[in-house]
Amino acid sequence: MVSHLTIDSIRTEEASVESLLAIYRLLPNFKRELAIDRAIADVTITSEEINLALQEFQQRYKLTTQEALQNYCQVYSLTNEQLQMIALREFKIEKFKRQTWGNRLESAFLNRRASLDRAIYSVIRHKNLELLQELFFRIDEGEQTFAELATQYSQGAESQTGGMIGPVPLIRLPPAIADKLRHSLPQQMHPPFLLEDWFVLLRLEKFMPAQFDDTTTQVLLSQLFEEFLQEQNVTAKVDS
Repeated sequence: MVSHLTIDSIRTEEASVESLLAIYRLLPNFKRELAIDRAIADVTITSEEINLALQEFQQRYKLTTQEALQNYCQVYSLTNEQLQMIALREFKIEKFKRQTWGNRLESAFLNRRASLDRAIYSVIRHKNLELLQELFFRIDEGEQTFAELATQYSQGAESQTGGMIGPVPLIRLPPAIADKLRHSLPQQMHPPFLLEDWFVLLRLEKFMPAQFDDTTTQVLLSQLFEEFLQEQNVTAKVDS
């Protein structure tokens, strides 16, 4: 028998919020946010931090004028009190991260250093191997620049940037590209090689070893927080 269940019928039958979130495919995000709320429940903030939280929130979302604040609230149907709650919640999340992992960041950096290295590189992708071999020799002989040929021939989005990509963490790249970049000298070009459905011409522009700075600190805190949330989800599934 075919079910005639509709969104309207679910509403009229007073379905739970969870049912609606599942239908709207928002349930995973909802569960994630609930896990975050449980994690930060014991985080306290001072009156000074409340003011700081509001200032940081307004700067982050460019809400530096009253008009911008009003427009933001209107778009998301927020009251001023709800807006403040969002700002304080974001501040508490960041405070939780630092309270939990702040004294372990240096060791985390040493353990993950290789995965935090970044690179700027140029690439030309094409289906035709013979064409890429010809382009390789043109560049190698100085007949044309990599950027010129990438703009003209590359069949990927990098054609819009003269073939240049980055800086990007090596961990986000296909292993074949990451390995070549890690063991390249600046301006070193690799002959065409097969990568999935493409032939690729690759050149390292700049290798950027990870440094234990503010940017890396934020990346590490985000990684550790995401791993923590994943562990919470796994625990919830096992318990259920």
